[in-house]
Order: sequence, then structure tokens, then C-alpha cells
Amino acid sequence: MAKRNSKALGTAPISKLLIQQAVPASIGILVMSLNMIVDTIFVGRWIGPLAISAITVVIPVTFFIAAIGLAVGIGGGSVLSRALGAGDNDKALKVFGNQITLTFFTSGILAILGLVFQDYLIEFFGAGESFKDLALTYYNIVLYGIVMLAMCMMGNNVIRAEGKPKFAMYAMMLPAIGNIFMDWILIRVFDMGMEGAAWATFISYAICFAFIFWFFAVKSELRLKWSSFSLQRNIVREINALSFVTLSRQGVIAVLTILLNNVLIHYGDDLDVAVYGIISRMLMFALFPVIGVNQGFLPIAGYNYGAKQFERVRESINTSIKYSGGLAVLIFALIMAFPTEIVTVFIGSSDNIDAQTLANNTEILKRTPNALRWVFAATPIIVVQLIGASYFQAIGKAVPALLLSLTKQGFFLIPLILILPTYLGVFGVWISFPIADVLATVVTGYFLNAAVKKMRATT
Repeated sequence: MAKRNSKALGTAPISKLLIQQAVPASIGILVMSLNMIVDTIFVGRWIGPLAISAITVVIPVTFFIAAIGLAVGIGGGSVLSRALGAGDNDKALKVFGNQITLTFFTSGILAILGLVFQDYLIEFFGAGESFKDLALTYYNIVLYGIVMLAMCMMGNNVIRAEGKPKFAMYAMMLPAIGNIFMDWILIRVFDMGMEGAAWATFISYAICFAFIFWFFAVKSELRLKWSSFSLQRNIVREINALSFVTLSRQGVIAVLTILLNNVLIHYGDDLDVAVYGIISRMLMFALFPVIGVNQGFLPIAGYNYGAKQFERVRESINTSIKYSGGLAVLIFALIMAFPTEIVTVFIGSSDNIDAQTLANNTEILKRTPNALRWVFAATPIIVVQLIGASYFQAIGKAVPALLLSLTKQGFFLIPLILILPTYLGVFGVWISFPIADVLATVVTGYFLNAAVKKMRATT
């Protein structure tokens, strides 16, 4: 193996480590979410608002397949971090090799099934007749590159588990920049419409995959042998136990998206799906520093727990909550102050567009700002829920990690979205978000506090 850069996770000051881990992760997420934002802006301005609805329907289908890589990456990354912390290099190699095999074959099978049943899936995820053809155009092209995206999501988390966050940042930045550039070329210059948006996304996947492959061939401390790729039952079981947490969360998000799209169309119309499309992009974009701190926290907690340095684990929890909490308050203030200005960025100007598109843009501008405020209303407190769920995943406690990861979307948000719109219409959808955030934070805070007290008693 190459030089053990991962050892710094167990020796450097926690605040310094968290900044070193979180800043590159935040920058990477920022660029990646900017990519999603710009992609939505280009599509909304150059194709039309219904194209935003189309992408909103397609992304959950494709992302659920790619989430196989995310799940195996995060779950296996926890096992790998603890193996490195315990000095078990052979196990770390076997874990990584098994992650590659699991990700490639599972995402490949799901991609084939996704293509075979594309018409059914698009309708099931809430595509309305007015934008179904646009959705299928985007879906058909993007799905051919989905295995590359799955491998990238897996590899990115392994890079971070090695303690090399800058390279993980590059792995997110390069394809995002490439996608923005290709969007402009293919949609604006060559006027390829939805096909252009889809091919730009496909090319971004290929760029990411090429960089990930180069990193593990040249820079990684994990030097694999052919025997590393052979699946081993005990390792697969350990990876899957923790991967199931992330995969379940993504599965619940997919179910939530199906529900949201159908509820919005039932109680509203196709433009309400576009409203949620804008809000969902903002959820990813606005919270990038909070998510970055959370991702930076994972390898630090996992490594030090594996090394039995429990005081450092507790310090990493407190520091992460403090840093991400301050950032969440700032994000909350900006969203509350400038919702209209934010929404205006996503819709086209009144020049050179037909009357129907102009009417759609005006209606979206009317509906979205208040919806955006409600969805972000509980932002200052969500950091406890994020860090709490991640802590149990980092230390290998699969069951509490799974349950806490599902509290917001699965246990609270989905039931609320089924109940409240019956009485409040579309407004019931938006108000469900802050209620679910508060309830999930209370539950997670209780279990995190109990776990910290128990860990303190062992030292």
C-alpha cells in the first residue's frame, strides 16, 4: 500500500480535520448542486417550464439506480474507515474490491430493467401527459450512463474514507463543470433541446468515471489485486448492513417523489411539479455547506471509533453540530429574505417567448416564493438530525442508523403529505416539510444524546 494518509484522521485536531474534510466536500457539493441549478435554469429558460417538470420526474428514477453506488460507497466506506483505523489493511483492500463488484453488477441489472420498463416507470413517477415525451427523451439517454454514475458515487465515498477529500472534491467538480459547458453547447448553440440536456448529463457521468478510474490507478493507497474483487460473504454482509441504510433512505426519497408528483398534480397541476422541481434544486444547493460538514464528519467519526478514541468521537459530534448549525442559520436567513429573487433566476425573461410560456412563468413566480419559505422554515435545527443519523452509520450501528435516517421522509413526511393536502390542498404539501423536520430532530436528538452518554460511560 502507499503512504497511509488516513492516519491523520486519528491524530490531527478535530476542528482542523473537520475543516480539511468539510471544505472540499462542501465545494464539491456546491459545484455539483450549481450544476443541477444551472441545468434547471438552462432547461427552464431555453426549453420551457414543463421541461423542469420532466427532469423532476426522471431524476428520482435514475438517481435511485445510481444510489446503489452511493449506498455501497457510504456503507463500505464506514467499514473501510474503521478497518484503516484499526490497522487492518488487508480487510480494507477486500472491502474496496467487493464494493466495486457489488456496485457494477447491481446497478447494471437495474439499468437494464429501467430501460425495459421505461414507459411504466415514467408514468408511475408522476409524468403528466403534457411533459411525458420530454421526460422519456431525457430518460432514454441518461439511463445508458447510469452505471458510470453509480461507480462514481461509490468511488467518491471511498476516496473520502481514505482521508483524501480534495480528490473527492475534484471528482464532483470536473463533471459538474463539464455538464454546464455541454448544456450551453448542446442546448443553446446546437438547439438540441431535451436531447441536448440529456447528452450533456451523460458526458458529465463519463468525465467523473474517467477521473475516479485515474485516481485509484495512480493516487490511491488501496492497491487492489484480482482476488480483491471476489465477493466474500462476511464482507458483503457487513457492507450491505450499512449500505441498506443509505439505499433505504434513497428508496424512501424515491417513494416520496412519486407521492409528491402525484399529489401535486391531483391537488394542483403540472406547474406545481415545476415549483417542486425548483425547490428540490434549492434544497440541494442551499444546504451544500451543511451537507459538506456532515460528509466531513463521517470518516473522522468512523476512524476514531475504530481506533477506540471515543473522546475524539464526541468532540467530532459537538464540533460538527456547532459548525453546521451556524451555517444553517445563515441559509435560513437568506431564503426568508430573498425567495422571489431566487425563483426569478429559474424562469425565462418576457422577451421572445410565446404567450403560454409567459403565462406559465408568471404563475410559477407567483406560487414558488411562499412554498420555498415553508419548505425551509425549520432549516436551523435539521443539523441535529443529519449528524445524529450519520453518527450511527459511521460507527457501524446499522439498525439505529436506518431508523433515524428514515425518520423525516419515511415516518413523518410521507404520512403528512398523505393527510394534510386533503384539508389544505397544495399548501398542505409545503407545510409538511417543516413539521417533519421538527419531529425528526426531536427523535434523533434523543437517541444521539443517549448514545453519547453511553459512550462517555465506557471511557
